[in-house]
Amino acid sequence: MDVYLNGVFMPIEEARVPVLDRGFMFGDGVYEVIPVYARRAFRMREHLQRLQHSLDGIRLPNPHTTEEWETILETMIAQLTLDDHYLYLHITRGVAKRDHPFPVPPVPPTVFVMSSPLPHPSAEQVARGVDCITVQDNRWLRCDIKAISLLPNVLMRQASVDAGCGEAILIRDDSFLTEGSASNIFVVKNGVLLAPPKDHLMLPGITYDVILELAAAHGIKAEIRKIMKEELFSADELILTSSTREVMPITSLDGHAIGDGKPGAVFAQLHPLYQTFKKEIMRK
Repeated sequence: MDVYLNGVFMPIEEARVPVLDRGFMFGDGVYEVIPVYARRAFRMREHLQRLQHSLDGIRLPNPHTTEEWETILETMIAQLTLDDHYLYLHITRGVAKRDHPFPVPPVPPTVFVMSSPLPHPSAEQVARGVDCITVQDNRWLRCDIKAISLLPNVLMRQASVDAGCGEAILIRDDSFLTEGSASNIFVVKNGVLLAPPKDHLMLPGITYDVILELAAAHGIKAEIRKIMKEELFSADELILTSSTREVMPITSLDGHAIGDGKPGAVFAQLHPLYQTFKKEIMRK
């Protein structure tokens, strides 16, 4: 498989990054993930805008214009045999001596892009739903930056694996919902779809936007507001979304059934709407 590294397409086996790269030393960088359906990047401009937000957040100039990024990504898509996959973009502050302040003068950033197969949830997974646990959200206060330093997310996701569950739902200050360790979380109560607000404590998901757009277009009432911890356990439904897991029902939380322990009515509306959207819009 070919990857892109600092202006060159090459086999992944030949890609090398110096050990003094600040991404390796400090986790000083950001990333982005763009799903590709039928050889077409989904909402590429929106993903690149989110990448720009992350770069601005760590005060790292964007190494490419939007048009240059599009050329790089479209070239990679054209080289691949997969119809469905996702592109992973990884930008660090570059190679410099190990010192905490930014290098002076600035050094060239490291730019890396690769592709991986895009998994699709099985019919069995959709029918059964996802078991989740709650964990304390102990991350920093700029979770809106898609930073490569993901150790807290790794530990929280591993906690869910250790518990035999599919995801960890993050609770800030033992008080309110932020998101999942690698997903966004929606709550359904009395037929209303509730979503946490986009702020500095959560990563604004592109699929999160799609779900709210589908709800608005098809008469599903939705509210964006802070969701308290106790509302998770009294919810009629919980729904997980991400680019790779799409739309999934959460059927148990900390060992307690959500609703009747089966996928609920709002999920039953949203899931086929998302599949139709994927077929008619993402693949068009």
